[in-house]
Amino acid sequence: MKKIMTVLFLMFFLLFSIQGCNTVKGVGKDIEKAGEAIQKTTDS
Repeated sequence: MKKIMTVLFLMFFLLFSIQGCNTVKGVGKDIEKAGEAIQKTTDS
């Protein structure tokens, strides 16, 4: 079971590594939008 989890983790890591900048850019935009939404709710 531990071996399967390790293999799955490595597969996901490689997948995201291959996608590189686009993935990081997308995550950054999502985090930024979430932060803006939180600011809007706290300002109201």
